[in-house]
Amino acid sequence: MKPTLFVLAAGLGSRYGGLKQMDGIGPNGETIMEYSIYDAIRSGFGKVVFVIRHSFEKEFNEFVTKRFANAIPVEIVFQELDYLPEGYHLNKEREKPWGTNHAVLMGKGAIREPFCVINADDFYGKESFETISRFLQSVDGKTNQYGMIGYPVCNTLSESGTVARGVCETDADNCLTTVVERTQIKRIDGKIRYEENGEWYELAENTPVSMNMWAFTPDYFDYSEEAFKLFLDERGDELKSEFYIPSVVNNLIKNKVATVKVFDTTSQWFGVTYKEDKPVVIERINKLIEQKIYPPILWK
Repeated sequence: MKPTLFVLAAGLGSRYGGLKQMDGIGPNGETIMEYSIYDAIRSGFGKVVFVIRHSFEKEFNEFVTKRFANAIPVEIVFQELDYLPEGYHLNKEREKPWGTNHAVLMGKGAIREPFCVINADDFYGKESFETISRFLQSVDGKTNQYGMIGYPVCNTLSESGTVARGVCETDADNCLTTVVERTQIKRIDGKIRYEENGEWYELAENTPVSMNMWAFTPDYFDYSEEAFKLFLDERGDELKSEFYIPSVVNNLIKNKVATVKVFDTTSQWFGVTYKEDKPVVIERINKLIEQKIYPPILWK
């Protein structure tokens, strides 16, 4: 069975100042996620599922989906604040989305095969998709065997402000031992640092980090449902608490429920966390086109 690509595209882009998942960066207005979809198709993926919000469904369909609808089957699911388990209620004062693993949960009804989770606004590269596709095909029919692409943190920073990354530690077999979401990472006085409780701590340049390129089998949805209920019990009344993928993965690792293989990649990550990042992304895409890694026109 071919794996599915699950694209997290429901973010509001508060730091970017708009719907960055629909901002064109290619020669013909292609978005970053279109290059990911192109890479996924040529790496053997069989379907794309997007998680978005109802508020921009029409715009998303008209501007994005119709471009490649003839190239691969596409489904859309939705993430909204009030999409909660039975018996749980939304604090009406809450405005912040529930986070990346809540977005993943929205795909349960649409995904029954091994799948890869990515962010819509991150560029992961051809080799990363080839690696993750091979792994997903190898775990078809299995459970509790997950994977992720790890990037050195020094290659994932923005000159325009802080970034959020899942900071990883691995064992001798390149299996994940811990992953912690750090929401404030930047270079200060030449050193990479992250903030926690008002203090700044240094990170080594080559520390592997997650850019939310995860490989899961469908059993991950069941674990996530139970974890989300526990999260809501403990932090559901907080207005800005978030239910992150690394938090769920970390608990599964610590409890020896699942293993997560961390794969290195020769691909260069880049993305548009801030508006100021866009010219750099455009320049890098143009270089990849010059190198004939991508055609000048993705969809014909």
